[in-house]
Amino acid sequence: MAGGVTDTHVPAPIQGKDDDPWRSKTGKPKLRPPRNFSHYYSFATKNRQGSSVKEFYKYFAIPGIHNLAGGLPHVSYFPFDSLEATVAFPHRLPRESSSHGLQNSGRIASTATSLPSRKVTIPKESDTSDVLRKVDLATALQYGAIDGYPPLRLFIRQFVRENLLPSLPYEGGPEVILTCGATDGLSKTIEIFTDVWVEDRDRIGERQGLLCEEFAYMNAIQTAQPRGINIVPVVVDSQGMRVEGKGGLADVLDNWDFSRGRRPHLMYTVTLGQNPTGSVLPFDRRREIYAFCQKYDIIIVEDEPYWHLQYLSKGIAEHTKFHPDDDSNRDLHGQRSGYPFLDSLVRSYLSMDTDGRVVRLDTFSKIIAPGCRLGWLTAQPSIVRRVLQISETSTQNPSGFVQSMVAQMIMGDQGDDINRKSRASNSPGWRMDGWVRWLEGLRGGYEKRMRTMCTILDEGKFSAIQGSISGDALELDEWEVVQNAQMFDFEWPGGDLSSRVSERSVEISDEKAIPPHCCSWLVICTNGSSERSRVAVYASVLRANGRT
Repeated sequence: MAGGVTDTHVPAPIQGKDDDPWRSKTGKPKLRPPRNFSHYYSFATKNRQGSSVKEFYKYFAIPGIHNLAGGLPHVSYFPFDSLEATVAFPHRLPRESSSHGLQNSGRIASTATSLPSRKVTIPKESDTSDVLRKVDLATALQYGAIDGYPPLRLFIRQFVRENLLPSLPYEGGPEVILTCGATDGLSKTIEIFTDVWVEDRDRIGERQGLLCEEFAYMNAIQTAQPRGINIVPVVVDSQGMRVEGKGGLADVLDNWDFSRGRRPHLMYTVTLGQNPTGSVLPFDRRREIYAFCQKYDIIIVEDEPYWHLQYLSKGIAEHTKFHPDDDSNRDLHGQRSGYPFLDSLVRSYLSMDTDGRVVRLDTFSKIIAPGCRLGWLTAQPSIVRRVLQISETSTQNPSGFVQSMVAQMIMGDQGDDINRKSRASNSPGWRMDGWVRWLEGLRGGYEKRMRTMCTILDEGKFSAIQGSISGDALELDEWEVVQNAQMFDFEWPGGDLSSRVSERSVEISDEKAIPPHCCSWLVICTNGSSERSRVAVYASVLRANGRT
């Protein structure tokens, strides 16, 4: 391939011989190399070569090596002498939601910033020679490694390969590359695997397709649409993308109408906390979908910004349903992650990806802050190399300010190791223990907020307004409370990341009804407002929107 990039081919297994190459001497199955998907590369991807300039950067990290004409600004002219920040300890947020979430959530939110924290400082230059441990401005603010700031990438790679995937699904396992957020990762993935199609220029048979849930994250869809890609929705239910039934994945693929273009070879999916439905795709259905993607040679782009936020009750229920004889969630090879919290989460497509057909997108937006514009992409090495080549001539590496600050927060002072088990809770850095503890606290914090909102909705579903709908009732004192009139039906989340509210018509005294569309404005209060004040606010919203 161009630019020295090679892709791994899977040799055909030998059948009917004792020296089966896919079995070790002990009889256990051997991991196969990931499949080669270069036949799906776009014309631009196939023609793209690695940056000749970036090839030299790897030598700059060698102690004693200096460049004379590389175009790198001298560190002494950087106007920043250090960076400082005050950051939380990873145990700031409680692990689990309690039955008193409604009373406590406000207190926790208001006092969070007063809880213990520590200062982190990033110096101009570090004395540490190990580039995988060095966190300083001289390296972070310089032209750097496109795949990510080495200390931070090392940590994320360890997290993915040792904790997210305790057993690697294929030979060598996946690689990671840091991105400017999940949207950046998606955009580059689409660029790798699709060509631009123009209606009046290209034949319909050349048009490529993208499978997605029928209700999908619009920003992702709008990333693909300008390329002329055929967006192919798949029917969903309360658990996510369906396989069987009319409009399900099997129906779409088995009965594909080629007058619409090529059968889709790419799938975009949010399997956990699906946007906008909030569904969580069960593990057994993931297996079915993956099997169909194998049958039709489809690449899965798994976008998981909410993966760590799934409610504990969901993880337990999911595990109990499909693993009744086991006390934790393991991967396909029976390995645990090393952390009960991670074991409680529904497993990623990566855990079953024996072909290397999954590209997973993760982001720091829901873990730290959206303004970081930082994330990571996990895929087989040949795909990651293609992402890197695009980055070399476009975004290059993510912000050095952000990467260095996140790295210092997690890893602590220079020279600290990042072993999974830190020696103390007040370790200079979060390390792996603290990272997982922070994720667990975020899940608990958002679950408390969910319980607060749902409690208010549940308690308020029997409030309604009685009055004339002739247009004359414009004063607040002309509205009265209708006792025991149910305005909407409400269901608590059943394990997914959503609750369901359906409107009802409300009968009023003159035997007319307020239609449901007039009741679509919900006012959620977290203080002890009186029934009268809630009605007053509701009435004012109705009037403000012409719904009187």
